[in-house]
Amino acid sequence: MAAFDEVRQLKKEHPRSLTMCGHVGFESLPDQLVDRSIQQGFCFNILCVGETGIGKSTLINTLFNTNFEELESSHFCPCVRLRAQTYELQESNVRLKLTVVNTVGFGDQINKEESYQPIVDYIDDQFEAYLQEELKIKRALFNYHDSRIHVCLYFIAPTGHSLRTLDLLTMKSLDSKVNIIPLIAKADTISKSELQKFKMKLMSELVINGVQIYQFPTDDDTTAKINGAMNGHLPFAVVGSMDEIQVGNKMVKARQYPWGIVQVENENHCDFVKLREMLICTNMEDLREQTHARHYELYRRCKLEEMGFADVGPENKPLSFRPNSSTLKESTRKRE
Repeated sequence: MAAFDEVRQLKKEHPRSLTMCGHVGFESLPDQLVDRSIQQGFCFNILCVGETGIGKSTLINTLFNTNFEELESSHFCPCVRLRAQTYELQESNVRLKLTVVNTVGFGDQINKEESYQPIVDYIDDQFEAYLQEELKIKRALFNYHDSRIHVCLYFIAPTGHSLRTLDLLTMKSLDSKVNIIPLIAKADTISKSELQKFKMKLMSELVINGVQIYQFPTDDDTTAKINGAMNGHLPFAVVGSMDEIQVGNKMVKARQYPWGIVQVENENHCDFVKLREMLICTNMEDLREQTHARHYELYRRCKLEEMGFADVGPENKPLSFRPNSSTLKESTRKRE
């Protein structure tokens, strides 16, 4: 019997490979998935963490080439608040529901001890909402607006020195809950040589303090080379601007200073193009998958264990929701 079970297990693990005699048609499955995804549309949720006035809204406008409506934030907020705004975008025939969550008043308080807690609570609240929808008897996940945060753009002030304690505490509190991409904001205010030293110092501090930032995946042959190279450029030094200035014979997005022009999309001036390519064009779907398969699964597992759920019973056997015979008899007796 044991030998029979072993053979059956081997057959499951190593199915036979057969050559078909003619065309069947399941090669069109990828096209079917694409068509269905386009019909449903996509959602992408970005959390922008950084102090007031560091350029969060400007960068988001520049990334999506759209002037989003944004309320001005005060520097005198008594506590940190999170403000979420959702927009419907369309490019060609692809629809994207984009949610941008801004941290209002982050780092403005004298006592910054609990500045990161509202951010942690907000991320957990979105996980909890999705979990509650999953646990419903009558679920509607097909039409459910997924508000889970897919990426956290963490804006670092271009001081040229080191990370603030608040930055380290916040990123350490978030790294198990969200994909973090650190950015050096307003990178045009620091020289090139200082910028490279600053990048190296920041990455060293993150490693020493055990902060896990998002690494662009290198397991896919089509993107492994570019993603591996881009991991070496983190944190990205970015500049945002929706102002267009004529340079030569063309208009470019740039910031103009008395001493010259900083072109946003010039890779010699900043890493904006690298960020846009990695965030939107190459790895947006991986960020969505990592959110569901890694961060949400960790939250879900912890919550279900707290509720008393387990994968195995007292005798180390898999649990089943199917009622046994005695339970069925008792249920029938009560109905009678």
